[in-house]
Amino acid sequence: MSLLSIVNVSKRFGSLTAVDGLSLEIPPGEVHAFLGPNGAGKTTTIRMISGLLRPDSGTIAVDGHDVVKDGVAARQKLAYVPDEPYLFERLTGREFLDFTARIYGLDRATFDERLVECDGLFNLSGYWDRLAEGYSHGQRQRVVLAAAWMHRPRLLIVDEPLVGLDPKHIRVALDLFRRLANEGGSVLMSTHTLATVEGSCDRITVIDKGRVLAHGTVAEVTQGGDLERRFLEMTSG
Repeated sequence: MSLLSIVNVSKRFGSLTAVDGLSLEIPPGEVHAFLGPNGAGKTTTIRMISGLLRPDSGTIAVDGHDVVKDGVAARQKLAYVPDEPYLFERLTGREFLDFTARIYGLDRATFDERLVECDGLFNLSGYWDRLAEGYSHGQRQRVVLAAAWMHRPRLLIVDEPLVGLDPKHIRVALDLFRRLANEGGSVLMSTHTLATVEGSCDRITVIDKGRVLAHGTVAEVTQGGDLERRFLEMTSG
């Protein structure tokens, strides 16, 4: 069974068709890149997977749970890190992670154990008890990634997850994505950083105008050539 199954999904906003009959299957154990120019339909698709938007037609399932008909169960299986790391400004980082953990039903002992792990991964020991309103963009991104990791999602969806991170924490994030895949989960990563895709993703999907243009391994999509050149050729029309 695919961890993420998107079948013939469309979404319109008035006269604009943002997603047009899109289909995509992501199996367990995969880090998958979701590529396309601005306005291609990537964020709309991600918001439909996450339950923030309803598709006009087609179906989306996360680990076998339909996101419309069985939305609560589907959302229990995923974590979503948006392109702008949102935190509650008047909560500390610790309080935000505690809030997230309670939503997913983590017990106190598990929360404490995973907070220690996240502290080691994201180097946030000096910031856990500061209000989020004082965090830099990079600190916010690290806290949001830590919150996503806390409940060990089956599917992790990340939209430009590396923006604002320094080189050390870019490597931490990419290693975490691979670890999740190695443990049987999957990662869907929307990004414009094509060099990162070539070194860290198992397969890629390129979309434009809401439609899939290419799907497969980097080698299959580029036919052994350069990903940037091939991407520009596909999306320049």
